[in-house]
Amino acid sequence: MSEELERRALLRSRFISRHLVPNVIRVLLIVLLIGLWQIGTNAKVLDSFTLGSPQGIWKSFAMSVADGSIVTDCLSTLSSTVVGFVIGSALGVLSGLALWFVPKVMRLIDPIVVTLNGLPKIALGPLIIIWFGSGKVSKIILAAFATFIIALLNSCEGSAKVNEESVSLVRSMGASKWQLFAKVIVPSSMPWIISAFRVNVGLALLAVIGGEFISADAGLGRKAAVAGNLYDLNGIWVSVLLILVLAALLNVVVSWVARRIEKIV
Repeated sequence: MSEELERRALLRSRFISRHLVPNVIRVLLIVLLIGLWQIGTNAKVLDSFTLGSPQGIWKSFAMSVADGSIVTDCLSTLSSTVVGFVIGSALGVLSGLALWFVPKVMRLIDPIVVTLNGLPKIALGPLIIIWFGSGKVSKIILAAFATFIIALLNSCEGSAKVNEESVSLVRSMGASKWQLFAKVIVPSSMPWIISAFRVNVGLALLAVIGGEFISADAGLGRKAAVAGNLYDLNGIWVSVLLILVLAALLNVVVSWVARRIEKIV
């Protein structure tokens, strides 16, 4: 019994020292910075017109909540990001894995895909918006394209770097090409695919926000752009902070899904 109590006490102590204390310090630092910021603007040491102020940011946030625009903008950005991420990542993974069956085609298109990956996707924003309008469809397509490239590259790379000994072993057991693909190629490519998912969630959000900056009916990017045109620093800060919250939420969800996939595979 005493050993069990000692073990629990040790685990509790480690949790406090490694997780609780650092998080408390981070929160206190943030609170301190916000407090100094507000004190500086109240004392006219900091210019609230060019920097905004915590109090002004809170008022702007409260106004957005009151008129309901914040819910509309958050849902618009979130839904476009999720749909674009899912479509682009799924098509990229399926295409990349399918190219394992035709390595000559993979080698042929590799320079093209790498070149497209180097292209800032937001540069295509005006073109896509002209073709598909300023609604959510254009933002979804932009996010899907941004995520498709990374998913395709990682899937190709993962399937090409499978351990040759594992492939030879499965082939020596008389496995067909489809069995080899299902039992070896796909599971071995999963770390690469999961890595693509982690990167793509941020790229999808970035593409959607960029598209909303150019032209949109709703969304956090549009909210920030409108606030910028009006020199409303507090409104810009509200948009930026909400985008950070969405990014953190999406990363948590994708990380959880990735861990579940790793356990299954």
